[in-house]
Amino acid sequence: MEKRFVGKVALVTGATSGIGQATAVRLAAEGAVVGVNQRPTGDPSVTLQLIKDAGGEAFPVIADMRVPAQVIAMVHEVAEKAGRLDYLVSNAAINPFMPWDKTTVEDWDELCETNLRGTWVVTTEAAKQMVKEGHGGAICCVSSISAHVGSPFQTAYCATKGGISMWAKALGSVVGVHGIRVNAVEPGWVLTKMAAPMFDDPAAVKYYEERIALHRPAEPSELAATIAFLLSDDSTYVTSATLLVDAGFIVNAEL
Repeated sequence: MEKRFVGKVALVTGATSGIGQATAVRLAAEGAVVGVNQRPTGDPSVTLQLIKDAGGEAFPVIADMRVPAQVIAMVHEVAEKAGRLDYLVSNAAINPFMPWDKTTVEDWDELCETNLRGTWVVTTEAAKQMVKEGHGGAICCVSSISAHVGSPFQTAYCATKGGISMWAKALGSVVGVHGIRVNAVEPGWVLTKMAAPMFDDPAAVKYYEERIALHRPAEPSELAATIAFLLSDDSTYVTSATLLVDAGFIVNAEL
């Protein structure tokens, strides 16, 4: 595997499973030192072992994305421990499936505090750190196809992901002067624990398989490869962009 990130430092939030885990492993395998974010109750051991097996280097950092002070401290901890901060992957999110008319204010607040505000805090602090260090950098936010299409049991989630996609564009427009690029990926159906409840229903699986141009879900490693591209010097003229990684689902989507 090409080593595009030797001498660089990355922070990946929500890195104990799914897309975050696969991305942390991919970046480390390509030479980056990776800060592996976990919730206070999380367990980073599997991710850390996968990184070790890939010949990479990483360390755990704890922060609840709902608590801004913890998130800010985490960014500083990564920069202090590893000596710098070059890349951020803002991936941590929740997606409790619920109908629109059963979503409480508390549900809404938890979604927004974790997904949208958490993304805002970590990307803002990471960008400030990169500006302070003076070497530029790259940020990738994990949004969703739900930024574009509605889903009956993910209405509030859709709102947070729409905000994340727009935030990546807006932040990129103001930090480019510092040599910092900001982009977002918008995954479709990915084989993660978060998506699992939706696909316990054979009818749902059939619906998606028929409408996805490649007729299959993505592996988390496929999203990790796309994120690695957006962080790397292979995309030095890409910023304030959102990239659908949905295997052609959105062009066939209908409710």
